[in-house]
Amino acid sequence: MPMFQPSKRDGVVVAGQVLDLDTAAVLGGGGGGIIGAATGDKLDLKKMIEEVDLPEIPSVFICPISLEPMQDPITLCTGQTYERSNILKWFNLGHYNCPTTMQELWDDSITPNRTLYHLIYTWFSQKYSLMKKKSEDVQGRVSELIQTLKKAKGQARIQALKELRQVVTLHATAMKTVVDEGGVSLISSLLGPFTSHAVGSEAIAILVNLELDSESKTNLMQPTKISLMVDMLNEGSVETKINCTRLIEKLMEEKEFRSESISSHRLLVGLMRLVKDKRHSNGILSGLRLLRSICLHKQVMSLIVSIGAIPQLVELLPALEPDCLELALFILDALSSLPEGKAALKDCGNSIPNMVKLLMSVSESCTQYALSILWSVCELDPEECSSVAVEAGLAAKLLLVIQSGCNPVLKQKSSELLKLCSLNYTDTIFISKCKLTRTIQ
Repeated sequence: MPMFQPSKRDGVVVAGQVLDLDTAAVLGGGGGGIIGAATGDKLDLKKMIEEVDLPEIPSVFICPISLEPMQDPITLCTGQTYERSNILKWFNLGHYNCPTTMQELWDDSITPNRTLYHLIYTWFSQKYSLMKKKSEDVQGRVSELIQTLKKAKGQARIQALKELRQVVTLHATAMKTVVDEGGVSLISSLLGPFTSHAVGSEAIAILVNLELDSESKTNLMQPTKISLMVDMLNEGSVETKINCTRLIEKLMEEKEFRSESISSHRLLVGLMRLVKDKRHSNGILSGLRLLRSICLHKQVMSLIVSIGAIPQLVELLPALEPDCLELALFILDALSSLPEGKAALKDCGNSIPNMVKLLMSVSESCTQYALSILWSVCELDPEECSSVAVEAGLAAKLLLVIQSGCNPVLKQKSSELLKLCSLNYTDTIFISKCKLTRTIQ
C-alpha cells in the first residue's frame, strides 16, 4: 500500500489536514521563532504552552490522544499527527493501529512534522510575547497608580483607586506588583474613622483580592478600620457589603485575631440584613460564610442569639440553595449548643417541621446538622417537642436514615431519637405515625 502523500496542490499538511499557504500564514503569522530579549535564547515551547492561558487554541495544534497542544508532533503513515510521547505510549500498549482512524499501520515509521511544529511554535511565541508585554504594561501602570495614591487627595484619589481596583481584578500580575511595591500598607492607611465610603469601598475592593501577610492583617484589625468595614457593611452597596464580609473573614484566619473585633451588635445586624436579602444570592453566601466563622468564637455566639438570628435563619431555610443551606444549618447547630439557643429554636414554630423536611433530602451533612438540632430541641422538652416532631413525619425520616448508607454514628443517633420519640405513644399508635408499617414490623 502506498505511503500517505500530501495534496497535489501547493500547501502544507498539518495533522492530516491540508492548509493552503494563506491559512498557514494566518496561524503562524509568518516569521521564525521569537528570541528571548534578555538572553538571546530561543524561547522554550513547553514553558510557553504552560504559561499562556488562552480560551481557544487552533484544533490542528491539539494531540487527538491527550487533547493538549503538541510540543513534538509526528505524523503516521495514515496522515494523522500526534504528540510523539503519546503515540509511543499507544504503541507500547500493544496497539499497532492509528488511534483516530483505527487503520492498521502498513508502515511503522514516524515522521517529525516540522511544518506543524514551526506553526505551533510561532503561534505560541507571538501569544507569549503579547502576554509578557501586557504584563509589563500592567506592572508599569500599577506602579504609577501607587505613586499617585501617595500624594493624591479627594476625587483624584478615588479615581486612582477605581483604576487600580479594575487592574487588580483583571490581572494577576497586578496583584503581585501592588504587594511588592508596598501598596498594601499604603491602601490600608487610607482606612480610618474619617475615611469616606467612596474611598473605603474602593480600598477594600482592592485589599480583598490581594495576598495579605500576617503584618498586613494585624494592621487591618485596628478597631478604627474594623469599625469602618462594619459601617460599610450596613450602608454600602451590595458589592461593598460582600467585599467587607470577605475581608473580615480573611482577617479572622489570622491566629492573633481577637473575638472582641467581631463582638459588635452592628456587625451582626448588618450580616443578617445581607443574608436576608433574597435579591442577591452571592450576598447570602458571603454573609453566611462570615457568620459561620464568627460562630467558631464561642464568646460571640450568645450575641448572635440575642439579635434574633435563629428564627430569621429558620425561616430562610426552605428557600436556600444547597451550599447556603449547609452553612445555615451549621450555624443553627452551633447555636443550639447554648441554652438560649435551644430555647430560641423551641420557640420558633417552624424549627422542627423545617428540620424534619431536611432529613435525607439534601446531603448527609445537612442531615447530620438537622438531626443534631432536632436532638437539642427534643431533649429540652421531650414530651411537647417529640410529639410535634412525630406529627411532622420525623419517625418515617429517621427510619430512612437508619436504613440508608449514612455513617454509623448518624444511624445510632437516629435510633436514639426514634426511641425518645416513641416514649409518648403506644406501639400501635407509634407504628401508625411512622407511615412505614412494613418496615417497622
